[in-house]
This record gives sequence, C-alpha cells and structure tokens, in this order.
Amino acid sequence: MHQMDKPLEGRHVLVLRAAHQNAAQCERLAQLGAQAVALPALEIEPVTEINTADYWPLKDSIQNIDTYQFVIFVSPNAAECAYDWIDTYWPQLPIGVEWIGIGQQTCKRLQSVDIPAWSVETGFDSESLLADARLQRVAGQRVLILRGQDGRRLIYDTLTQRGAKVDYRTVYYRRCPRYSEQVIYDAVIAHPPAAILATSGEVLTNLLSIVGQLSTEQRQSIFLSLLIVPSQRIAELAQGLGFTRVRVASGPDDESMVQAILPANELEQPA
Repeated sequence: MHQMDKPLEGRHVLVLRAAHQNAAQCERLAQLGAQAVALPALEIEPVTEINTADYWPLKDSIQNIDTYQFVIFVSPNAAECAYDWIDTYWPQLPIGVEWIGIGQQTCKRLQSVDIPAWSVETGFDSESLLADARLQRVAGQRVLILRGQDGRRLIYDTLTQRGAKVDYRTVYYRRCPRYSEQVIYDAVIAHPPAAILATSGEVLTNLLSIVGQLSTEQRQSIFLSLLIVPSQRIAELAQGLGFTRVRVASGPDDESMVQAILPANELEQPA
C-alpha cells in the first residue's frame, strides 16, 4: 500500500469513545495508518431495579408507551438500553407511536432492531430535531424522552413551551472510568497523541479528570494535541477547558470524525 493510501502513518490518535462503541473508529484509523489508542472516557451503566430510583418511573412509562404520540431516543446508548425494556414489555410494537432518533446513528440502531424510527435528514442534535416541521404543532401531545441522566433540557423545555406533555426517563448512567497511572502514562505520555477524537463535552471533562493525577507539564500534551469534535458547541466548550487546537468535524459519526484528522484538513477551522 502506498504512502498516499495511509495518510495517518505513524500518528497516534487517542480514541475516547466508550469501550463498546470504539471498535469501528479504531479500525478505520488503522486502515489509514494511524495507531489508535483507546482510552474510553465514558462508561454506560443501564438502569436496573437494584441500582436506582429511576427504575420504577422508567418501567411505568415503558409499560404505558402506547399512550405517547412521540418517543425520542437521544443517543445510540439510549436506543441500546431502551430497546431491552421495550422488547420485554412490547414484543409487538404499539401502533400510533412515532419513534424518533436524534442523529442518524441513533436512528440506524433503532431500525436494526425493527423499531421504525426517523431522524432529521440534516443535522444530528436537539436543535436540528426541534426545527423539524413534524414537531412544531404538538400541543396536547404526549412525548417520552429516553436519555442518560442529567442530559440537556432543550427538547423538554421547547416542546413544553409548544404545549406538549413531556416526560423525561433515564435509561442509563454515564460514569467516568478510573485507570491506573501506568495505563494513563502509556496512553498520553509515552506516545503523545497527534490527535484526540471526542464526540461529546462530557468525554472531554472526563478525560481531564482521568489525567488529573499527572503533573501539569505531563498534561500539556493533551492540550496541544489536535482535538476533533462534532459541533461548534462542543468546540467552544473545549476552548474554555484549555484546548488550543480544535477542529469541527462534519458530524459525530466515525467516518466524519476520522476524516477530519486527514492532512487535507490541515487548515484548521476556527472554532
């Protein structure tokens, strides 16, 4: 294979996606010649009867999911965790419910388990969904939002203002992983990353927590690395956290995030 076929040859790229979601990103980086270094900065813990008070409200909403006109899944993780619940109580899906995934990845995950979800054709965030014509006239409609704990309130607030009756239900918890000093050293000090892929603001703040045990000088390699993020909102958060080289990818999917590292994009977008 020629050098031009491996434009990321010799570059170490830090991948922060959760462990159960990072395989495709790491594989694509390897195809382009990069050394993918997986350091998951997020762990997903589904809601269960033994770990939370959120269990009973979630169970009630799932058992009565046929009373909602819209069910919105905010992420692929929400789709993954909620499907187990829906499949348990609704082996045959109720009619009259519109299933919505925020972003194409969430939508595809739902469709893969035969939930006929739709998502907006352009955009991948809450703002894009709220601009869709199908969610403008929702007065008197019941909406269920399935998400991780403590997510953004934009959808809830906006649809409530439009007259909908909205319920939030937590289907999973996001945890910050803990690593030994040696694992952290190997990931960010032994081979300082040429680039870091971060699909959310939370994984960035978790990364800073993970490397917190390193010295200030050792942490500098993180802030000097090229940081790839999927949106302007996360780019602004990253700059506020101290990252100095931020590039916005065309979307949060694996291909868009990886493509943003390529030398052809060396003129970094002002974030």
